[in-house]
Amino acid sequence: MKTKVLFYMALLLIFSNCASTKTNPPMLKDYTIGEKWIWKWERAVEGEVRAQGEDIQEVVDHNGSLGLWNGIDTVQISNTIHQEQGSTPFRNWPLEVGKKWKYVSEWENNEGTTGKTSQDAEITAFEELNVVAGKYKAYKIEYKGIVTNSRGFKGEMTDIWWYSPELKTYIKHVNKDGYGVYVNELTGYSKPK
Repeated sequence: MKTKVLFYMALLLIFSNCASTKTNPPMLKDYTIGEKWIWKWERAVEGEVRAQGEDIQEVVDHNGSLGLWNGIDTVQISNTIHQEQGSTPFRNWPLEVGKKWKYVSEWENNEGTTGKTSQDAEITAFEELNVVAGKYKAYKIEYKGIVTNSRGFKGEMTDIWWYSPELKTYIKHVNKDGYGVYVNELTGYSKPK
């Protein structure tokens, strides 16, 4: 009898781990003033690092509401989390393994170059990922497609993002554009006690 109970408990554990996990976008109440994320990034071409740097985001009081400060500008969190989701979103909420969609973005960089990114997106896993900042469960989201710009460039581009529901943001991003590799990884996370 004891063996049967252990067998059924093991089956239950296996099936519960296989169950679909869905994650909705974070809510304003999930953020705390003083919460901070730090990423290090680098761009390598033919194995040689051509650029590197650090990005930050910190939750601050911004005009009586919560904002995300990146060291230069502050954006109200409520403006970013309450946006209506279009038909070709960057993230297609709720997140769950196996979900697929089309991501399209028209953009302009700091130098005035305009462009368009068009990628097929798929959530391929919900896995534990070890980054410099620690070990976190994250959705692995793969984007594959084409990027074009006003300078005549057209090429394939692949992005892999690991989004951590616990941290409300990505913990790693790898971009390959045919010329080089860009890697951005979370190196620090802190939350006030």
